[in-house]
This record gives sequence, structure tokens and C-alpha cells, in this order.
Amino acid sequence: MRYLLAILIGRLTRVAVRLVRPGGGSALPGLVLSRLAPGLLASTLSSFEHGLVIVTGSAGKSTTTKMAVAIVRAHGLNVFTNPSTANIEQGFFSAILERSNLLAKVPGDIAILEMDEAHAAAIVKRVRPSFATILNVLEDQLDRFEDPAFVRRDLALVGESATDGVILNADDQNILWMLAESSGMRNVSWFGLTETVLAGARSGLGTAPTYLPQLVRPETQTTAIAVHELDLGVILNSGEPVQLTLPNRGLHFAVDAVAALETAQRVLAADFDASLAVKTLNDLPPVFARGEVKQVNGEEVEFILVQNPASFQLNLDNLTTKPGQILFAIGTDVHDPSWLWTVDLANLSHADVVTGYNHAEAALLLAYHEIPVGSVIADLDEALEAFFALPEPKNGLKTVIFSADSMRRTRRALGFIDPEDVTR
Repeated sequence: MRYLLAILIGRLTRVAVRLVRPGGGSALPGLVLSRLAPGLLASTLSSFEHGLVIVTGSAGKSTTTKMAVAIVRAHGLNVFTNPSTANIEQGFFSAILERSNLLAKVPGDIAILEMDEAHAAAIVKRVRPSFATILNVLEDQLDRFEDPAFVRRDLALVGESATDGVILNADDQNILWMLAESSGMRNVSWFGLTETVLAGARSGLGTAPTYLPQLVRPETQTTAIAVHELDLGVILNSGEPVQLTLPNRGLHFAVDAVAALETAQRVLAADFDASLAVKTLNDLPPVFARGEVKQVNGEEVEFILVQNPASFQLNLDNLTTKPGQILFAIGTDVHDPSWLWTVDLANLSHADVVTGYNHAEAALLLAYHEIPVGSVIADLDEALEAFFALPEPKNGLKTVIFSADSMRRTRRALGFIDPEDVTR
């Protein structure tokens, strides 16, 4: 009964917001609930029999979490997670609001949550995870994380709080230095790529420089040994080789897969079934907007989210089939669009429509690189109408490349309001 009134008010807020803005309404109800019942988060995340698993790092959190959740669910555990990718504190309150009964009880055996780096560091002061999976440190959100060392500091707090173990990326020197500078992490295991696989990446993994001496790469327990298009070969921590099909193109998704597999193996321990895990990943669709292909007006459209220099570069590098038509939308989340100029745009052939809050900066970038632009339309809704009115391309797909703010607005405008409504 302690949280009954807060839950009721939160749910009424959610209904009211969704009446005004269909497809929205995940942030404000969580914010309201967090103000009315601040202790609810720690109480809920401490209540699962098999504990809490945190997945964090600069990039790949959503895909790794979705993969790990799917594998663990396939093994029979009821998992509480945040499928909308709302990975800050109010987002977790929103997820609780979605799943709890009126008495604030959330069903589930285990919680597996993706968390923003800084929010995770704050949350682990109130509730300790069983496991923490730490993916990488990229140059990302420079208005928040001015230096990779700040990100390492926050991630170290998360790793040190894990009671049962930490799962780390062996191919990121920032992660190696994070561990070297820490004295409190226990039961560490590693995932990564072979040198041969890594050497095949045009731009590497985009990890941030450390400006420190190179540390020796540790031996990995789960390892990607071969990547070709969507095909991935992996050696599991048992030594068993497996083959699976990725839901997305690109080496960064291979990293997410081995991170998820190592996480699931640590969580499930002796109950882990390799064949079941492989089947699960083979059937798993991508996270929305991460190489997602949807039908719009009877045409197949690919949606590609870019959030920082590394994700933009890696996604451009993996445009293996040239898009027929491109909408390029950079929104309000890109506070300093100067980072766009650090990306090699050689694989971007053209843009039919440029839009978003930073449309002028994006158009200037493309013009400087002599990339043809069809039209620049400031208003995103007008731009979407113009783009989808274009005749179906003779070759390739219509492709939308957007930042997070434009992604949210685009999906809402197109009626894609369910984060789980994604097919392979």
C-alpha cells in the first residue's frame, strides 16, 4: 500500500500524455513517479530473486541488453527490462510503472537493464547489481563527458559495485585502464574479437583514445572469431564453437553479440544451453532504428540511428548496399554539431532530403564534402512528407539516417509507437 497513490498518479499521467501525444508518454510519468516515490526504484531493483544485471557503456547498450534478455528468457526466466531504451533514472521508473501492479510489485525472476553511464554510477550507490557488463568508452556527448577519463570513473563505480562478477570488453584500452585503476572489481571475465576480425574493420571499433601507455590485451572467454556480413562465428567460454546470424550489419553488432553471450553464460552458469542461445539470437530482430527495416506506404525503408562519431562512422562503413534514397536528419540531441566533421563521409553517396534542428549545419557538412543534396527542409514533418512522396527508388531502399531526437520524432510521426514491434 506504500506506493499505491504514487502508482495511480503515475498511471493517470501516462494516460493523459498519450491522449495528447500518441506514442509518447514514457518520460513524464516516470519523472512524476520518481518525485512521489523516490525509494521505489531501489526497492524494486533489489527484489528480484536472481538479482540485477546492468549493461552500460557509451554504445551498444540497447542491442546487447535485448540479446541478453532474449537468451535469458529463452532459458525460462521472467526478465524485467527497459525495452523502450529509456536508460536514465526516470526511464526506469516508467518501466516499473508499465510492469507493476497497483501495489508496486513487479513480476520477474531477474532484472536486466541498460543504463546510461552516469545514471548507473548514481543508482549503484543505492542498489548493487549482481553482474555488470561494461561495453566501451567512445567520444560521446561531449557536453556531459568532456574526457574519456570521466567515463572510466563512472563505469568503474558500476563495476566495483557488482557482487557476483563483471563482464568487460578486452578490445577497449579505456576498459583495460578502468580495471587497472580500480581496486574493487571481482570475478572479471572478458569478451572480444580476434586480431584477424578486428583488422578487417575499416575504422576499428571507434573507441576513444586513452592518452596512456598501451596495456596488454587480456585473454577473452567469449570471442568472435569470424564475421562476414551477418554471419558470426564465436567461441563460447566453454570452448564450444558456434555459428549465428546477426540482426544487423557491422562489427559493432558482433561485439554486442559476444558481450550478450558472455553475460548470459555468467548469469545462467550451468543452466546455459548454447544451442538455445544461438537459436534465440538467430530469430531475434534488431532494436528499433538500429538497422530496422519497416514498411512505409508499401515500401521497405531502413532506419539507421547515429549518436556519436563512432556510431555514425561504423554505420556508414557498413552501408554495403547503396541506399536508393536518403533522408538525413540531425536533431536537438546533437548539441555541438562540430563532431559531424570528424566522420569520413566517403560512403555517403547523396542525400535527397536534409532536415532536423541542425539541418543547416548538416547541409553545410554535405556541401563541403561535395555530396549532392536534393532539398533542405527545416521542419521534420514536412521533410518526412516530401521524402516519402518520392517515387520508389529503382535500386536500393529508402534509407533514413537520423540522430536520437529526430529518430523519436520520426517514429512517432510514422506511427511506430511500440518498441517491440520490430521484425528481422
